[in-house]
Amino acid sequence: MHVLIIGAAGMIGRKFAEKIALTGRVGQRNVDVLTLADIVMPDVASDFAGERRAIAADLSLAGTAKALVADQPDVIVHLAAIVSGEAEADLEKGYRINLDGTRALFDAIRHIDGYVPRVVYASSLAVFGAPFPDKIPDDFHLTPLTSYGAQKAMGELMLDDYSRRGLLDGVGIRFPTICIRPGKPNKAASSFFSGILREPLNGTEAVLPVDENVRHWHASPRAAVGFIEQAAVMDTTLLGNRRSLTMPGVSATVGDQIKALHDIAGPDVVRLIRHEPNPDIAAIVAGWPRNFEVKRAHALGFRAEASFYDIIKVYIEDELEVDKS
Repeated sequence: MHVLIIGAAGMIGRKFAEKIALTGRVGQRNVDVLTLADIVMPDVASDFAGERRAIAADLSLAGTAKALVADQPDVIVHLAAIVSGEAEADLEKGYRINLDGTRALFDAIRHIDGYVPRVVYASSLAVFGAPFPDKIPDDFHLTPLTSYGAQKAMGELMLDDYSRRGLLDGVGIRFPTICIRPGKPNKAASSFFSGILREPLNGTEAVLPVDENVRHWHASPRAAVGFIEQAAVMDTTLLGNRRSLTMPGVSATVGDQIKALHDIAGPDVVRLIRHEPNPDIAAIVAGWPRNFEVKRAHALGFRAEASFYDIIKVYIEDELEVDKS
């Protein structure tokens, strides 16, 4: 099997590629060829036993998508995107990358006769907009309140339509906010959810820009990799024409996060969190969903952590303990 990961230099793409390199499989299917593409040259999965290709390319530029799918990969994981805060700040760039790049990819696929790959499309909870019920059901309408959410919703609709026409075999996965993200903060408005845990656990100060009663939906990077793997191998006939799924997660307030950090790491670590209100971030986050019913995803085998304690322990195991070894 040939797997193409677009956005492979990002955190989730890198971790998925590393898992393929470690196991040589996606699900129970052997991977013979692994192609990694991103705007910068991906420097991951160098220990993959099969054929590995790394490409630096901008999906939104003419001809890039055609070149990426020329060898007809069996599974395409589309993670490339401009994140929420940046897409809101730069309208043109957000639509060029998040919408035009996605359409270029889908059209490059459909122009190859008889080629119907599995396409795993990374969507977002930002496709939903307030007002929300206490728990958002699987059939809740898409009413995004940000440009990023609108771009992802458009991608979902294209995925449904191209799948309905038999041009590709799509699965859209609406990621929870991934927490705790390793590395440095990015330009996503949600970056602080990881920062207020990651930085203190690493002995440095973190800024909290919102109130502690802000509630959101979270899953770990380890769970995110599991979502992609499940989407890559699942029976898509079970999806019908609704190809996008909200992924499982943990509904927690910022206060819940801080309490879990306190219980696991102690009060001295928590004291490294500095409250510094940011009205712009608070306004964006206020329009985000907080809790979900994910019956469809659970029925199809998707799984995530059960508590924020579990999410913090995953970070310690996968990042801090690895760094010390």
